[in-house]
Amino acid sequence: GNAAFVWSFMTAAAEHTKGDIGPGVTCPSFRSHPAIIAQAAATMAVMYPNRFWLGLGSGEALNEHIVAGYWPEVAERINRMFESIEIIRKLFSGKDVKHAGDYYKMETMRLWTLPEQPPPIYVATAGPVTAEKTGRFCDGLITVGAPEEKIEGVFQRFEKGAREAGKDPSTMPRILQLHLSWARTDEEAMQNALTEWPNGGMKFAKADIRSPNDFAQMAKLVRPEDFQGRMLISSDPDSHRREIQKFIDLGFNRVYLHNVGRNQLEWIDVFGRQVLPKLH
Repeated sequence: GNAAFVWSFMTAAAEHTKGDIGPGVTCPSFRSHPAIIAQAAATMAVMYPNRFWLGLGSGEALNEHIVAGYWPEVAERINRMFESIEIIRKLFSGKDVKHAGDYYKMETMRLWTLPEQPPPIYVATAGPVTAEKTGRFCDGLITVGAPEEKIEGVFQRFEKGAREAGKDPSTMPRILQLHLSWARTDEEAMQNALTEWPNGGMKFAKADIRSPNDFAQMAKLVRPEDFQGRMLISSDPDSHRREIQKFIDLGFNRVYLHNVGRNQLEWIDVFGRQVLPKLH
């Protein structure tokens, strides 16, 4: 496997691309103080004007437990994230600021390297309560593929929070990360999913798992039928087109595709010719 440091990778990627770029997502808590995340984000936004966005999440034990602190329940992790966002917003103001909250204390400081406009903050969530707070306090929402009724519920709460904060939810990005497996044959596509992305077939929360070795043992229990309804695995480009279009029709205005296999160049070529041009 690979687990590169996202801030180093993004800089290299931004140098060789022209589109927008951002971490989807990083945790502004535990191993990274929100002040450091704010500084990193502001610097990226200065280096790559109008291209950078900051995607945030509440974290997973696999990444965050390394600092050997207490790993809290999900409600506390979410509360920590929103307090972190409060700190980041303060620092984006360019003023001398300090903070004393439930989880963080920060002495007077300021960010000296700032973009003309602060980068937008998007929050990853699949739950209604966090979606509503995201609409209220942030600039956009990130989520993953799920049944239509679940996504509609998340959108409703997101819109409610935005309207309560005096914002127009129709102008706020709704971003989808869509896992899929495409290959020349159905058998190869399934084998890629089982080998490279078995967690897509794990029907339980994974944020409390601490060890990649534990993940590897759990992966041995995943069977082809476990992916049903969770991730499209197919050799048919048109099946993937219909799946992507379904989410666009639900209201997503940005879709990031993750082909789980290692056949990346072939996948990009096929989807670039046979899938993306047919989306509307």
